[in-house]
Amino acid sequence: MARARAPIGSSRTHSKRGIGLMIVAVGLLTVNDGLAKYLVQTHPVGQVLCLRHVTVLLAILPYAAVMTGWRALRPHHWPGQILRGLLFVAGAASLTLAVKLLPLATVISLTMSAPIFVAALSVPFLGERVNAARWLAILGGFVGVLMIVRPGGQAFEWALLLALAAALANGLRDLVTRRLARTETSIAVLFWSNVVVALGTLATFSAAWQPLDTIATLWFLLAGTLNAVAHFVAIEAMRWGEAALIAPLRYTALVWASAFGWLVWGDVPEPWVVLGALVIAASGIAMIVMESRAWRRV
Repeated sequence: MARARAPIGSSRTHSKRGIGLMIVAVGLLTVNDGLAKYLVQTHPVGQVLCLRHVTVLLAILPYAAVMTGWRALRPHHWPGQILRGLLFVAGAASLTLAVKLLPLATVISLTMSAPIFVAALSVPFLGERVNAARWLAILGGFVGVLMIVRPGGQAFEWALLLALAAALANGLRDLVTRRLARTETSIAVLFWSNVVVALGTLATFSAAWQPLDTIATLWFLLAGTLNAVAHFVAIEAMRWGEAALIAPLRYTALVWASAFGWLVWGDVPEPWVVLGALVIAASGIAMIVMESRAWRRV
């Protein structure tokens, strides 16, 4: 359904609203990752993910009941929904374990390379055409990744590969999402992916799972609520502003992660991490701009 035309003179207001909403969404997601880093110090990764995404489901169900109706949750392509859910599990598990072992800013910097993987993999998976300029942006993104990882160097840690695995899984998940968007509603994609994550991580239940006291329960409820609200706010941001203007603001996660990591854990990003993150962000923004121009020419 076509989006209603904004009143004359309101486009700038809508853009400002979209910008503000996206900055808030990215901040909430980064705080959510910080909460995951805190929780996995005392709870297994499987327990953290399971309880967080059960909370997300508890937020989605009343929203669907009131706003969209239950029919919106009906899946039309089960294999794609399950595949996206499994990729969601892989990405979330890799990311959560990575933030347990590494500074938050380092992990977030590497996961920001997900759009680079999407662009590179869109050729074999989706048959999309990538011009020379975009290949240069992709190459630049991978150079940024190498700056952070520095394979073979003294600063290399195997845990860095977990962050890259999360970025790759998230990139593949986004490719599957593009295909699912042809047949599935957004709320259905979000719902069933969270179901797969909750069930998949519930399989890790064991004696290692820690009993929850009142404080831990509140932290888990907060993490799940932040996750659900952040995704909803991000969707609203894209509704109010143009994608080419709003999407680059996802890279403000680098600022949020650096600030949060410093305030809570006293982590100060290394110069190579900062430089690599800037290169990754510049490459991602360049691809967004090129995609926007290509759409305008259509």
